[in-house]
Amino acid sequence: MKKETKQSIVKTVNKKSTPEEINDFLDIAMAKEPAEKRQKPKLANIKLEKLHPFEGHPYKVVDDESMGELKISIQEKGLLNRIIVRPLEDTPDEYEIISGHRRVHAAELLEIKEVPAVVYFIDRDEATVLMVDSNCQRESVSPVERGKAYRMKLEAIKHQGTSSQVETKLRSDERIAQDSGDSRATVQRFIRLTYLTPELQEYVDTGKMKVSPAVEISFLDEERQRDIVDRIDETEIFPSHAQARRMRQLAAEGSLDYDSINEIMSELKPNQVEKLKIPVDSIRQYAPRGSTPKDMEELLIRLAKENYQRECRMRDDGAR
Repeated sequence: MKKETKQSIVKTVNKKSTPEEINDFLDIAMAKEPAEKRQKPKLANIKLEKLHPFEGHPYKVVDDESMGELKISIQEKGLLNRIIVRPLEDTPDEYEIISGHRRVHAAELLEIKEVPAVVYFIDRDEATVLMVDSNCQRESVSPVERGKAYRMKLEAIKHQGTSSQVETKLRSDERIAQDSGDSRATVQRFIRLTYLTPELQEYVDTGKMKVSPAVEISFLDEERQRDIVDRIDETEIFPSHAQARRMRQLAAEGSLDYDSINEIMSELKPNQVEKLKIPVDSIRQYAPRGSTPKDMEELLIRLAKENYQRECRMRDDGAR
């Protein structure tokens, strides 16, 4: 797809757009593309048994509330938007789904025999880029799903870059950033999540582990990552960003092992320290006039210390 065409799609489609609306824009964009040494796209009704999921498809298709709503919509109105497919190289009478996995699954649940599609005669790399671009604007995409999609697109773009047909003035991750609206650094951070073990990826997607420490941990080898998983299973405590950075540093120095992981993750984090909250008004009348909250805090600490020292002296006197 031409660069200017893809940029126009990014500008036109916002985060509130549905996958179906995105597909409309993609259909229009692809239809405008010159047919250079390729067969033009065609419309077809394809039987479900002829359809295959995109190999390595990074986005989960789940039977959630959104899927229930999609089923009702299709049941009442039919499939209003065509799915996007391409013929399989080995079996051209069967097709790989590029966009529309959720709609196909809903059709299966409704026992619909065939679905309307637009067939594009494009190669694997072009299909990968199109598949990622047609889904990246969905609000329900998890961090790891986004990372897997960006990594697939990155590898496809790099592979395209080996061909004289593709212009590669921009870095591959810069092109992804330009298409997605994320910064290049953000794209790289999402991709790093794909180097985590499945258990850690699940922690990230469920929100139990923050993205920042997960990115640091992604640089550790699988054995050390599994040591962290074991520690989490034992304590239900997740490493902070600072702790994850220290583990990464120790790993770079060749001194990270199970014991050092336990030692670091056993440390009390700032958000685990109990804090005493006292309304300012409850002590303002006992503090010197004009005292700031900081002055009152210091006053309470001094009085508590003096009281502790007085009790210690009384215990000592009673013991003589």
